[in-house]
Amino acid sequence: MSNFENITIEKGMYQGKGSLTDVLEKIDPSENYAGTSLEGLDAFSRQLKRFDIKVSGRGSDCVEKFFQTSNSAALFPEYVSRAVRQGMERADILPNLVATVTDINGMDYRSIVSAPSEDDKTLKIVNEGAVIPQTVVKTRENLVKLHKRGRMLVASYEALRFQRLDLFTVTLNQIGAYIARAQLKDAIDVLINGDGNDNAAEVVSAASSGSVTYGDILKLWSSLAPYELNTILAPTDEMQKILSLSQMQDSNAGLDFQGTGKMITPLGATLLHAPEMESGNIIGLDKNCALEMVQAGGVVTDYDKLIDRQLERAAITCTAGFSKIFTEASKTLDC
Repeated sequence: MSNFENITIEKGMYQGKGSLTDVLEKIDPSENYAGTSLEGLDAFSRQLKRFDIKVSGRGSDCVEKFFQTSNSAALFPEYVSRAVRQGMERADILPNLVATVTDINGMDYRSIVSAPSEDDKTLKIVNEGAVIPQTVVKTRENLVKLHKRGRMLVASYEALRFQRLDLFTVTLNQIGAYIARAQLKDAIDVLINGDGNDNAAEVVSAASSGSVTYGDILKLWSSLAPYELNTILAPTDEMQKILSLSQMQDSNAGLDFQGTGKMITPLGATLLHAPEMESGNIIGLDKNCALEMVQAGGVVTDYDKLIDRQLERAAITCTAGFSKIFTEASKTLDC
């Protein structure tokens, strides 16, 4: 049953758990629109259609279109949050590093750890009546450190009211990209130095300082066993060295890289470029069990100021941190 045109949108909807889109979906589920012209739109997009607000394309509206009514004005903070999230997703390589994402409601979080010995990793035959070997799971000694990242949107309503929304979206996308790169830097720091629980990555030394050989990558691969080397993270200098290896210059692989920009995958591992890393290190990891991302909500906007047109200092923030799951699932190649 169509209900989206009769919903009263107010600031109080931002105070609950989840985004405004989540709240609207509970009131106006998208499944009710299957087989209609509105199929494929989520609850927020249906509200944009309700108020005839176009946020992209050559015919996009001006910012002031949001503020024609109190209902449409209440949509503006969610538009800002979604545009920032879109920028984060475009610049984000964390999904290639993170095994799991944990959402929490507070600022304190203690992860769990299982640190099996070499003997524990071998599943031995259990004779009748014998004790079954144990795998001990316990909480970490120290809390996961969460960092708030964000930007202050400094502009008056008068300065923005006649700006096209598609141009404003580009600015918000860039804020999202800044946040994503800062979070990647946090993740790299945890992978290399640990999360404060005495779990820094083991360092594997390259054969020769200042260079990267195919043998070094093989050494990194073998040192991760029994974990799988499926992701390699490298700064710009080391990325160039890897791509210059003769083993990486296969004709078909070269055509893929030159034609699509898709990185060549040494030993089947995804090769990721991380300019945020310091030169001299390469990280090899098993993305399925190396890193946990902990986030306290998603992108948060200062909805009061945005709705009331007081845009002078509206904060856009995202709070997240990282924790190692299995310490031995990531190694650092010192080159």
